[in-house]
Amino acid sequence: MRVVTTAQPLDVQPTPLALLLLGREADPKSERGVECPGDLPAPSDPDLVERARAAKAKLGDKVFVLGHHYQRDEVIEFADVTGDSFKLARDAAARPDAEYIVFCGVHFMAESADILTGDEQQVILPDLAAGCSMADMATAEQVAECWDVLTEAGIAEQVVPVSYMNSSADIKAFTGKHGGTICTSSNAKRALDWAFEQGDAATSKVLFLPDQHLGRNTAVRDMGMSLDDCVVYNPHKPNGGLTVEQLRAAKMILWRGHCSVHGRFSLDSVNDVRARIPGVNVLVHPECKHEVVAAADQVGSTEYIIKALEAAPRGSKWAIGTELNLVRRLANRFAAEDKEIVFLDKTVCFCSTMNRIDLPHLVWTLESLAVGKLVNRIEVDHETASFAKLALERMLALP
Repeated sequence: MRVVTTAQPLDVQPTPLALLLLGREADPKSERGVECPGDLPAPSDPDLVERARAAKAKLGDKVFVLGHHYQRDEVIEFADVTGDSFKLARDAAARPDAEYIVFCGVHFMAESADILTGDEQQVILPDLAAGCSMADMATAEQVAECWDVLTEAGIAEQVVPVSYMNSSADIKAFTGKHGGTICTSSNAKRALDWAFEQGDAATSKVLFLPDQHLGRNTAVRDMGMSLDDCVVYNPHKPNGGLTVEQLRAAKMILWRGHCSVHGRFSLDSVNDVRARIPGVNVLVHPECKHEVVAAADQVGSTEYIIKALEAAPRGSKWAIGTELNLVRRLANRFAAEDKEIVFLDKTVCFCSTMNRIDLPHLVWTLESLAVGKLVNRIEVDHETASFAKLALERMLALP
């Protein structure tokens, strides 16, 4: 046995992983980013709210703060607009006079805002480690390899890629370059209808990236396909783990990706809440597993969930299958109307990467900008942005 002793204190340097966990670095092997410099205010600082207000007031119309629905309440308080990822990107594009777009969301959302805003505008992500596990499940290299597999199987010409908004700029650019479109959870059916209309109805196929559940639920629940029409392409297996025959027979080639939050909900969650709360309405996001969606009373996007609860009668009971920050905010909002709103699962489940955007990061960002120091800019290169924008524009043109 080898024993090492020393009388001197160890010179311990932070590892890349430690810096990533602290929000001071981004993982170059997942979502792109650069060093996150500067010192964050202490999270216990009692003056954080006033500091945020003062910095935002000093910036005035130069800054436009976007807050995704899944953000903490302390961050949402300073958002000029709230919404889902695509709505926020469009809101940013509608504010051409704002020099700084501070996106309180995750990396792919900030990329989309950069693609849709003017060259003179600068999009900032308060914490570069705020990525998205789903977006990270499909890299440009993996998708290019998948296309080679489809080409070798002799079906690439029949395949139209449809990529979910929750994807990196690289994947959106691939989609645009190969004649495909982007979709949101609200318009996925329209996007798939369009994609199948691009070729022969009998042979047309869709490569759906990167969320298998949204693709499957839309195809089966909304379009009347069968589960047998869908195959799952696993980028970690040779040929995606599929035979040529399976690829040729499929109508929907689903990428093996999922949302870490919505993927947690199970059929047991649904059965349990129905047993605990008689008369409850189960409302879930279409990123949930197929068996959960099939067992729910209603299924819809984040905006659909909000509108459904707004229209719900007084005294109604709801179990919501989506991110906890939003569910809790809705429960508080509608408590005065005697609407009982609970989280679908007993286990607390925040979006961990979305929650990296906290008040200390937001204060640091606003104060830096207020003194003319640009931090954490998200910038998509011109070629990638042009093809990604092409795919986004095809979505905007959907009937």
